[in-house]
Amino acid sequence: MTATPSAEEREAVDAVLGAPETGWEGGERTAADLRVAHAPEDRRTLLLPAFHALQAQVGWIGEGGLNYVCERLTVPPAEAYGVATFYAMFSVEERPATVVHVCDDLACRVRGGAALAAEAEAAAVPGVQVVASPCLGMCDQAPALFAQRVGRPEVALGGASMATVRAVAPLDSTATCAGGVTAPQAWDERRTSLRLLARLGEADATSLESYRVHGGYEALANAIGLGPDATIEAVNDAKLLGRGGAAFPTGVKWRAVADRPAGPKYVVCNADESEPGTFKDRVVMEHDPFAVIEALTVAGFATGAEQGFLYVRGEYPLATERLRHAIGEARAAGLLGDDVMGAGVAFDIELRRGAGAYICGEETALFNSIEGRRGEPRNKPPFPVTHGLFGKPTSINNVETLLNVLQILDHGAEGYAALGTEGSTGTRLFCLSGHVAYPGVYEHEHGVTLGEAIEAAGGVRDGKPLKAVLLGGAAGGFLGPDRLDAKLTFEDAREGGYTLGSGVVMVFDEDTDLVDLVLRTARFFRDESCGQCVPCRVGTVRQEEALHRLVSGRTLGSPADERALLQDIAAVMRDASICGLGQTAANAVQSAISTFGMFDGEGGTS
Repeated sequence: MTATPSAEEREAVDAVLGAPETGWEGGERTAADLRVAHAPEDRRTLLLPAFHALQAQVGWIGEGGLNYVCERLTVPPAEAYGVATFYAMFSVEERPATVVHVCDDLACRVRGGAALAAEAEAAAVPGVQVVASPCLGMCDQAPALFAQRVGRPEVALGGASMATVRAVAPLDSTATCAGGVTAPQAWDERRTSLRLLARLGEADATSLESYRVHGGYEALANAIGLGPDATIEAVNDAKLLGRGGAAFPTGVKWRAVADRPAGPKYVVCNADESEPGTFKDRVVMEHDPFAVIEALTVAGFATGAEQGFLYVRGEYPLATERLRHAIGEARAAGLLGDDVMGAGVAFDIELRRGAGAYICGEETALFNSIEGRRGEPRNKPPFPVTHGLFGKPTSINNVETLLNVLQILDHGAEGYAALGTEGSTGTRLFCLSGHVAYPGVYEHEHGVTLGEAIEAAGGVRDGKPLKAVLLGGAAGGFLGPDRLDAKLTFEDAREGGYTLGSGVVMVFDEDTDLVDLVLRTARFFRDESCGQCVPCRVGTVRQEEALHRLVSGRTLGSPADERALLQDIAAVMRDASICGLGQTAANAVQSAISTFGMFDGEGGTS
């Protein structure tokens, strides 16, 4: 607590928080400061933005910088240290000016990412620290990397190689974020059937005028014309289910918040897309950012919230840049602020960046992160619709869910519900990656089969036989080639024992080492567990240990005993974990064992 900040650390923090006005918040203390009781405004919510500023400009969060942030925001240093050490993008130890995170997760792993990470870590690239990373949300451009560079913009690049690793390090490097439209349907004759992706490749992502020429802000105008109640009814009548994995009815959530007594209410866009294999929200944010802003504004109008937060994944620098630009453009045009569209409606949006924590995709962990706390989930009940962000009624939806709201208002509830099936209305974005010929985001009506979705992406690359499909992401499960007739709807998934999750369709050919993928999945959940509850904190470790014993053949008892132990661990995590991370951490492992008969032999793998 005695460490003092350097001039550079002060400058970085003050750039975010403004110059200190009193001695109580880091300025020079005067006699006047000592004569008044200290009752500062609660500014802890700015803790992550301040840490991001230190990390970007100084390269790490030293004791002096951390103490200065604590003085500015009146946060106990011990608590701030706990926050700083929770997030993977922050470092409390000095490190090289360039840190390159090379993805070695599933999609990148089978496209050379693991080998690249190992080669880059072994190579002595001056001024560069290389770190193997979990999924970076660029599975369509595997292998991928994300580089943090002191005093320079962060970059995310696909199609990475050793040349790419070396290119991002020099001070004069001009490397910029990848931004190609990886939605193959947007470039062929099938684009006429697109709705959610209709503007990709057509509208200029940086121009509000272009967005409006292509139908932008018509949905908000329609919502204002309908009024809040009728807008919610339209969402209800369209039977829109959440696209983040839980499939909760969006209109029910909005109604619950709207019906709360007058007072502060919030709407939040969960853009912390961290499920391995998922990248659809990134593509939308990078190439149709104004749509995200408009949709969140509709949510605020419908629920009576005057403040929205857009929490975007920290490893998405291009999406962050374009969303920040879109918010500024919308505010300047009167589409955010005290009088939205001249309709007497007050609503504004704050952009917040995550900092490398998969768990913050869980809604209550995300709230804690915005509030300047460790991203640990809260017990439920109470639920967010009554006690959410800052303890107030809150509606939270992911990017794709909000995008569907615009379609409902543009085409009407009946027109929207005419697509898909009775229980799964509208279209859905699917993330095709792995060994498909043309990885990318694809839009299909609910009811398309798994085989049809893969075929639309060109089938298995190089015509090789299909070995397995990971459906729904790391929290989903593996299906074999005999399940290509599985329909991708919520009701069929429930009946068939699989999950759509976040729309992941990761394809693996006959040469894939599935045991290696299962081990990587187990390591992912071990690393990403926040550690708050025992079933997940201990269970994810014990699951990985048992898998390694099965792989090595050094089992405790027979392989059957180890498989039984894995089932017990899975049951405990599913039944007793606080949040969805622990509850689904064994899904992919269990599905791989049951689908492909892994570890059925008397030792090693089979």
